[in-house]
Amino acid sequence: MSALLGRKVGMTSVFDESGRQTVVTVIEAGPCAVTQVKTPETDGYSAIQLGFQDKKESRTTKALQGHFEAAGVSPKKHVVEFRDSGLDVSLGDEITVDVFAEGDRVQISGVSKGKGFQGVVKRHNFKGVGDATHGQHNRQRAPGSIGQASDPSRVFEGTKMAGRTGGDRVTQSNIRVVRTFPDNNLILVKGAVPGHKNGIVEIRRA
Repeated sequence: MSALLGRKVGMTSVFDESGRQTVVTVIEAGPCAVTQVKTPETDGYSAIQLGFQDKKESRTTKALQGHFEAAGVSPKKHVVEFRDSGLDVSLGDEITVDVFAEGDRVQISGVSKGKGFQGVVKRHNFKGVGDATHGQHNRQRAPGSIGQASDPSRVFEGTKMAGRTGGDRVTQSNIRVVRTFPDNNLILVKGAVPGHKNGIVEIRRA
């Protein structure tokens, strides 16, 4: 399983030889530095830790400075561990977009856009009352009953209600790689991916 960290640039369209349009998301994927290699002998499981985007040494804690120096790389803004990546790499190696090719199927994880406090219609896709008839007033988007009075006389855990929406970790699978541009560290994937522009995403081979 190949793995890479990237930055969501935005969305655009590409056209094939027959003129068919495909909506794609542009991701600046890598280059990522291998900052740690974990093995079953030393850590009990197999994994690699990747660092993405340089940051100033003055903004890095002493502990992390030592961690990056041991790997022989500059301090990184984002560090993520990928289990069972299957990549044969060593400490300090650089991984680029070359690990993916056109037609590959990938799994992309990111943090969804935060929407703030939202009602049940937007948050849980409740239908709402619709027609303002039968004497009802100003209740079109209300949640309705959230429980029974005498028995069980409480609101069940997990009842869908209004609340803070978005800002959750979301993973989408089976996304097709449309094109790669190794010289520019860009990868184009079909459709939308979680997160806002400039958000950090994790790309794994599906």
